[in-house]
Amino acid sequence: MIQVRPAAARGQFDFGWLKTAHTFSFGEYCDPEHIHFRTLRVINDDRVAPRAGFPTHPHRDMEIITYLLSGALEHRDSIGNGSVIRPGDVQRMTAGTGVTHSEFSASDEETHLLQIWIFPEEKGLTPGYEQATFPVEERTGTLRLVASRDGREGSVTVHQDVALYAAILPPGAQVSYPLAEGRHAWLQVGRGTVQLNGTTLTAGDGAAVSGESQLELRGVEEVEILLFDLA
Repeated sequence: MIQVRPAAARGQFDFGWLKTAHTFSFGEYCDPEHIHFRTLRVINDDRVAPRAGFPTHPHRDMEIITYLLSGALEHRDSIGNGSVIRPGDVQRMTAGTGVTHSEFSASDEETHLLQIWIFPEEKGLTPGYEQATFPVEERTGTLRLVASRDGREGSVTVHQDVALYAAILPPGAQVSYPLAEGRHAWLQVGRGTVQLNGTTLTAGDGAAVSGESQLELRGVEEVEILLFDLA
């Protein structure tokens, strides 16, 4: 079963410096039918104005993944990390017992990112940070593992039973993904158009997948996607 979450149906806000769309309930947006999917709690599609951003704010007991589609994002946190994230970079922050951080656009152009929250497998984890780079060529025409429970294949480590893949599919390119029995998937389209088992999804669309044994993905126009394999 594939249930599409259309981009236009998300909670959308324009704060001037930030244009954001919430796939699941978040902040001022509350939708009882879309609180989370499995352990996936937040997918925020954020567009941040040049040199603007999120001032220092706290998080606790959440695995937070940031994936950039364009621009650059400067990160600073209370556990001593400071970096600039660019397209191809994947950042994981374990909020655990508590962490504060800030995020500001480090670009003269709009910065477009997906911020993802995943419930951790247990509360009270020690706060942590990790960042890895996955070049375009590693993500083009294939599903590249970028985050996983065990950090395999150079992916960042997430404290939950989840595997996150990123892919850039040119028009006509196809990839398959076998979904093990009892597993679920979420597909998020960052940009472009893709077909998932014959269902067409465009930029900003998401899809919850359950009860399918095989996922067939085909690029319609060049598309950048994230695929979550979830318990």
